[in-house]
Amino acid sequence: MSEVQSVQWYPGHMASSRRKIVEDLKLVDVVVELLDARVPRSSANPVLKQLAKAKPRVVLLNKSDMADPNVTARWIAAFEQQGVKAVAVDCRAGKGMPAFYAAVRAAAGEKIAGWEEKGMAGRAVRAMVVGIPNVGKSSLINRLAGGRGKAKVQDKPGVTRQNQWFTVEKGLELLDTPGILWPKFDDPIVGEHLAFTGAVRDEILDREGLACRLLELLDELYPQCIRERYKLGADAGADLPGYELLERVGRRRGMLISGGEIDTERAAVTVLDEYRGGLLGRITLERP
Repeated sequence: MSEVQSVQWYPGHMASSRRKIVEDLKLVDVVVELLDARVPRSSANPVLKQLAKAKPRVVLLNKSDMADPNVTARWIAAFEQQGVKAVAVDCRAGKGMPAFYAAVRAAAGEKIAGWEEKGMAGRAVRAMVVGIPNVGKSSLINRLAGGRGKAKVQDKPGVTRQNQWFTVEKGLELLDTPGILWPKFDDPIVGEHLAFTGAVRDEILDREGLACRLLELLDELYPQCIRERYKLGADAGADLPGYELLERVGRRRGMLISGGEIDTERAAVTVLDEYRGGLLGRITLERP
């Protein structure tokens, strides 16, 4: 297997975002954490979990349309064993939204009961939406808020830079927060998996090394996906080194430069883009 890359990224604005989240936690009733359904363990920020430990929590497994549905079901069961309600969603398409509403109201059940006893029935539940960069927080809010607000959405990390309130239907107010990573990845595989999904900016990475590692992992977990997509041959899935797999991708796609040499940098960009775009199939890289 290729050597695991060490991925570090903690821009200055993330430290200020962390402080702002701490300040605003007292304003909310529930914390909604978005995870990437393809890498639920790596996309769970331990800093956010620690900050929000005193609040009821709901987990949304976003991008579930690109994740292996059988593994997603196992993750939901694992969270529920920990007493945390988890819901599979696709924020861009709006799938899973009714279950999301129900989960938030259930998590705020004690608060709602208290309000009703005080004659404050109908008061809106306030939920803070947290998660790492590029996990889909703004897509969730835009889906729920409709024409009542517009959060910034781009397919790259670090777009939302300040906390914003949005009123959505059914008595729910959402506080959008900037995505934050944590200062140090103790497990280099966590940083690598976040890089696979685009949670870390590509500009700081060795794309070729990253694509080699991704191809090796896919060759282990979903060999048929890369075999069919890139026509790699019958021996795909035979523990081939990542660089050989990357060269095969480049050769099959006709990515050649002068002298017939394979343009592995271009092949790496293709592999990463196609994985992130869901073109390789419904893939989950982590098991509970």
